[in-house]
Amino acid sequence: MFTYETADQKEVRRFRIAQFNGRMATVKSGESTVTGFVRSVLEQESSVPPRWTITIIQGAPKEEPKPLRPGLRLRPFAEDYL
Repeated sequence: MFTYETADQKEVRRFRIAQFNGRMATVKSGESTVTGFVRSVLEQESSVPPRWTITIIQGAPKEEPKPLRPGLRLRPFAEDYL
């Protein structure tokens, strides 16, 4: 689990959208990069300017997709159904 603190509203919005959609988010903190699922976005109400604490559960990075074989289509074409 990785905890990250920020005051950047745009960054917080990006994390909230990733959490809502169940997508992985990537954060750079210093020289380290963490990729994972956003577990929580909590606002610290007593701070001025507002600050947020974001908790990320680290996940494995996605694998590279395998290359397609020659002649293989991703979706069926309409003429196949006529």
